[in-house]
Amino acid sequence: MDLISILAKEFSLRPEQIKAVIELIDAGNTIPFIARYRKEMTGSLDDQVLREVSERLTYLRGMDKRREEIQKTLEEMGVLTGEIVCQLSSALTLSELEDIYRPFRPKRRTRAMIARERGLEKLSILLQMQEKTDRPLEMIAADFITDLVPDAESALLGARDILAEGISDDAALRKEIRELCRREGVIRTKNAKEEDSVYRMYYEHEEPLLRIPAHRVLAVNRGEKEEFLKVAVAVNDENVLRLIHHHYIRANNECARQVALACDDAWSRLIYPSIERELRNELTDKANESAIRVFSQNLQQLLMQPPIKGKVTLGVDPGFRTGCKLAVVDENGKVLETGVGHFTLPGQTFEKEKSKALIKRMVSRHGVTAIAIGNGTASRESEQFIVSLLPELPAGVAYMIVSEAGASVYSASKLAAEEFPEFDVSLRSAVSIARRMQDPLAELVKIDPKAIGVGQYQHDLKENELTSALDGVVENCVNAVGVEVSTASAQLLSHVAGIGPALAKNIVKYREENGISSRAELKKVPKLGPRAFEQCAGFLRVMNSNNALDHTGVHPESYPAAKALLEKLGYQLKDMKNGGIDGIGKLAEEYGLQKLTEELAIGLPTLRDILSELQKPGRDPRDDLPKPVLRTDVLDMKDLVPGMELTGTVRNVIDFGAFVDIGVHQDGLVHISRMANRFIRHPGEVVKVGDIVKVWVVEVDIPKKRIALTMVKDRK
Repeated sequence: MDLISILAKEFSLRPEQIKAVIELIDAGNTIPFIARYRKEMTGSLDDQVLREVSERLTYLRGMDKRREEIQKTLEEMGVLTGEIVCQLSSALTLSELEDIYRPFRPKRRTRAMIARERGLEKLSILLQMQEKTDRPLEMIAADFITDLVPDAESALLGARDILAEGISDDAALRKEIRELCRREGVIRTKNAKEEDSVYRMYYEHEEPLLRIPAHRVLAVNRGEKEEFLKVAVAVNDENVLRLIHHHYIRANNECARQVALACDDAWSRLIYPSIERELRNELTDKANESAIRVFSQNLQQLLMQPPIKGKVTLGVDPGFRTGCKLAVVDENGKVLETGVGHFTLPGQTFEKEKSKALIKRMVSRHGVTAIAIGNGTASRESEQFIVSLLPELPAGVAYMIVSEAGASVYSASKLAAEEFPEFDVSLRSAVSIARRMQDPLAELVKIDPKAIGVGQYQHDLKENELTSALDGVVENCVNAVGVEVSTASAQLLSHVAGIGPALAKNIVKYREENGISSRAELKKVPKLGPRAFEQCAGFLRVMNSNNALDHTGVHPESYPAAKALLEKLGYQLKDMKNGGIDGIGKLAEEYGLQKLTEELAIGLPTLRDILSELQKPGRDPRDDLPKPVLRTDVLDMKDLVPGMELTGTVRNVIDFGAFVDIGVHQDGLVHISRMANRFIRHPGEVVKVGDIVKVWVVEVDIPKKRIALTMVKDRK
């Protein structure tokens, strides 16, 4: 298989790009490193495309391995022919390979095997030839009567079993049938129980295979698993049988009629159950891919939400009986003070006054300017209490509701216990909530991405594929932002290209014992060899280094070029000490970019990246995004009325819409049909997690805690 040609065609890329990507991956380079520092070789492919190419490469290599296994097995069996070799070579999917191998695969004892054992294969061959016989077919079949074949009808039945199995094993026919069923088939669902359930809409439902969206596939799969639904792939049997008969019926006589019966049996007993299973698996795989893609996009957008920098923050982990856990952290996330307030239950006048005094003292003592409130149990009551307290706090103090998703998972983890051995679980949650508001990326990387809750049907997805995709997203985000070595946690460092958990711990240990004052010093970290340094160095920032390039995303391998560039444009490295060099990009263009690439012996993409870093050293891409909304008031669901205009934050994007936090504790749903004045295929075309959007209330159902919103004014 020519992998380069196949991948180039599938991804609409030049063969030389694919060749370079394969060579770089096979050499052990990480995707972030290839995307950022090998642009000349790949044609500036981004990390997402590189990951997709890498995944497809793995699949195709797996196919090649399976192709070789099948060919070797057939050769050992003595049945390999030139025709089969050609068929194996031209197969483009694993299912096609398995279809070719199907006739030779060891089977459990089948009806066809039993018929052969009873000596009926000769009769099946006679039927298959479909020639006109000189005697009635029943008389011919009677010649095969034995102790195990009591009559002529039994002989014909056994012969048809042999024919049916042969028809079922016809790889070319199966491919045609599969394509026909895929094109014309429908998913048909009905209730398996009389009782009402969340799957009611699927109790009598039918939808074409080609058009059923991913979220409905996952929904009916779950309904079937929970035994509320019966699910089947329905297809027009007449169309399929017409296709099979076209392949196998060559006459109009008694033998041909027996072959027709064998065709019908092959379809209903052997081919249909298998094809149905394959199509259901195919639908599920596509739905799985779609859901993982949505989850990945949402996670990336969540991780890349802008940090709220420079604010001493009070984190509030709401609770009822045990009170609300409080934690103050400084601008860098260092814990300054913790406490517990009781202010969410009715009454408690004395406790509420004590809590007011405690919070006011914390705010005053540490200069708190932002309050982060978790959105879990008692969040609404906590928010109301904090809002009532705001007038008594210094001017400028505001609050934000922060998603608690995964906070409890982190708080009870070994990592949290190592980080805060002196705190109980709920106090760790309060710290995590405060830090989430300050820097979502740095805090959320400590949590299993699957626990963050920005997906759909995530518990029904393939575990390994989901984990791999989400880990890739986290890696992309961490490396896109860059990591400050002197303050980063081991968990954050572990996601830097070329650094795993063990090496991250080594870096933290070395930092605590010796400090790290330059990128070059990273080479002294135990187990951090030349290869790991090459992969990770450009993504690590050492802000206390005397070398200003260590503050940037310029890779050490490009330091000589960066210094030479500065000199040619009339600058020195010391000119970067107080920040970036404004206008250096314009100077470079005046000098001539092509001329600079030739004189510096670097490619144009690398030159542009160096100029960008010299102008804005260590630029955080999150700074260009809209900042999160800090609130100073509170609403309740009962305050909402249809037509009310609100500003909210997108919390989750799914196939059929988006959930928006409008500050009433219960997120509202904007259905896909209410997102734009134009047709859109997916909500992701309009919004992403973290977006600040203007919405209007359509409907409020307080008993069911449902809020319907629209992003299009006057759209009901």
